[in-house]
Amino acid sequence: MNHPWTELPRLRLACLDMAGTTVSDGGLVERAASVALAAQGVEPGTSGHAAGLIVVRRTMGMSKIVVFREIFDGDEAAAQRANAAFEQAYADLVGAGEVSALPGAAEAIAALREAGVAVVLTTGFSRPTQDAIIDALGWRDLVDLALVPGDGLRGRPYPDLVLHAALRLGVDDVRAIAVAGDSVNDIGCGVRAGAGVVAGVLGGAHGRADLAAAGATHLLAAVAELPALLGQP
Repeated sequence: MNHPWTELPRLRLACLDMAGTTVSDGGLVERAASVALAAQGVEPGTSGHAAGLIVVRRTMGMSKIVVFREIFDGDEAAAQRANAAFEQAYADLVGAGEVSALPGAAEAIAALREAGVAVVLTTGFSRPTQDAIIDALGWRDLVDLALVPGDGLRGRPYPDLVLHAALRLGVDDVRAIAVAGDSVNDIGCGVRAGAGVVAGVLGGAHGRADLAAAGATHLLAAVAELPALLGQP
C-alpha cells in the first residue's frame, strides 16, 4: 500500500472498469474477438488466431481499435473491419443476455454514491457497446458518468479517462480519486492519473502478481470490497 488512507483527502470520485471488474465477462471479450478475427480470415485453430488472442489477453482494458491495430500490424482497414466485427459480436452477446453484474457491484456503487462519492464507469469498448451493457444491466441511473476512448480521449493505460472524469465532475485533487480495475492497463491508467487509491480487482484479466507489479496500491477479491476499503458504509 503506497498511501495510508488517513493521509489522503476525502474521496470524491471512483472510476471503475466494467468487464471483469463490475461486469461479469465470462470470456465474452475473447469470444467476440475470435469472431472478429475469423471475419478477417484468421480462422480458429490457426497460429495467427492463437497469436491474436494472446494479444487480446495481454491488452485487456485497452481501446479495442488499438488492440486490432497491433494484431493486424498497422493495417488500418483490417483493424477497423475487425473492430466493427468485434463490437457487433459483443453487442449480440449482450443482446442474448450473456452479460451480468458481478456480485455486489451494484451495491458497492450505490454505497459509494450514498456516501457522496461520484462513480464513473470506464471501458475500452465503444460508446454503443458500453451503452448496450449499461442498459442491459439497468444501470443508467446508477452512475454519474460513463466514459469511453475517443473524441480526443486516449484509452488505458493513458490517464485521459480518469482525468476527464475529474474535470467533468469538478474534482480538484487527483488524490481524492480511487480507480479500480482487473487489468494491468486499468492500474496503469490510475497510476498515471495520480489517483490516491488504485485497486486491483482479482479474478479478472490479470492476476495478483501482475496487478501489484503494475502499481496497484491495494488488491481486492472483488469490487464489492471497495466501499469498506475507502471507509464508506
